[in-house]
Amino acid sequence: MTLQRHWQVYKTFLLRFEEAAHRLALDEGDPSLAGLSVSKRQFERWYGGAVKTRPYPDQCRVLEAMFGVSVDLLLAPAPAASPPMPPVGSSLVIPPPRPLSVLLPPEQAQLLPAGGPFSSETRFEAGTTELERQVAMAARRALRFTVMAEGSSVGPETLGQIQDEVRRLTVAYPRLALPTFLGDLVEVQDLTFRLLEHGRVKPLQARELYLLAGITSGMLAKASHDLGNPSAAMMQARTAFVCADNADHHAMRAWVRSLQSLISYWAGRPAEAADYATLGQAAASGVRGTTSVWLACLSARAHALLGDGEATRTAIQQAEDARSVVELDELDGFGGIMTFPAPRQLYYVAEATVHLGEDPGLGESRSEAAVNAYRNASEDEWAFGDEAGAQTDLALARIARGEIEGAVEAVRPVLDLPAEQRNFGITSSAQRVHAALHANGRRSGGAGAGLREEIEAFTATPTSVLVR
Repeated sequence: MTLQRHWQVYKTFLLRFEEAAHRLALDEGDPSLAGLSVSKRQFERWYGGAVKTRPYPDQCRVLEAMFGVSVDLLLAPAPAASPPMPPVGSSLVIPPPRPLSVLLPPEQAQLLPAGGPFSSETRFEAGTTELERQVAMAARRALRFTVMAEGSSVGPETLGQIQDEVRRLTVAYPRLALPTFLGDLVEVQDLTFRLLEHGRVKPLQARELYLLAGITSGMLAKASHDLGNPSAAMMQARTAFVCADNADHHAMRAWVRSLQSLISYWAGRPAEAADYATLGQAAASGVRGTTSVWLACLSARAHALLGDGEATRTAIQQAEDARSVVELDELDGFGGIMTFPAPRQLYYVAEATVHLGEDPGLGESRSEAAVNAYRNASEDEWAFGDEAGAQTDLALARIARGEIEGAVEAVRPVLDLPAEQRNFGITSSAQRVHAALHANGRRSGGAGAGLREEIEAFTATPTSVLVR
């Protein structure tokens, strides 16, 4: 319907939305609607179909006034188009996409696809066209065929394709919702394991395969963490560390220790998180990539939760020193989740400062710097989870200063995130805001009470609910 009205450009849609809000405010005598707007990211989610929950009631009113239909109908999925038939005489048959089905029981250490490691169960990002789906599935099929065609030995084409696939996934991880690529990640891990277990691998190929297996296991550790399963996350991380050992890769060993520190931190074990950061720094001797910066920042966050101000400040300075001598390494070359850009450093430093609680003003200014860094970040540096973390830290800093309205403004973009992006770290950060609103006698009504109710609704539907 947006296309039919030629409102698919954000600036045009925004103008029409604000005009409709203003008219509705006059018609219904509700001045609160007059200033209602919509962010570019929210518009893109509506336009792309990435909407799992209804918009806020006032937004629903404006949308229904704009289009003259109910919001449920307006945001419903478009009717599925029949896939085009292959040319006459063609042997290529492209199956329709099937839903992702991944089982992750608390006791299990592995993320396993219900259809098996070669089931091609793939979820696509909202807005993906049917032709793009077909191309993606054909590429997945080609990868599996190449592995089988080269037999039990690992040929150069197989290794090259796996490297390309791992690189695609490392770049995708910080930017896309987990359900869109989890099936692919599970499959690539299984592929590397099978080749290492049963293939004829030359020594140099073995080192590369172990590195790729370590990276995919590390990403599955992060996926388990994002789904709120620290036990499975640690099991995958330990597998990643064994792979790093077999590859004799110092930077990968340090990266896995960083990941274990992150998992422990969010599991509420700050002392363990600090210990893993220390282990990582020992493994990172001579490592000049951005993992060295990540380790120092992890140490700062862990010591802040432990209330050790001196250790926190020392770690923050260590991060600055490490950044000043960074030389991008092989892991940084993969990009995405394997590198630690400057905006992420600002976010970690802000979080450490806020949780230490010694200077609320400094916590607020550092959080504002992190939020602004993500607003202006390049595509290579942006990560929706870390941006959300910076925004919740800003909300916490403002609550500490008694600025409840400012906290509501800071956390609003987080509460607008769709359910598929509400991973464990994001919902935990939102719950910290909820707890802070309860503290220090802030149990009265008003903006604080409304924000608490919104956070409760937000955390009721985490990503893990969608991945079954």
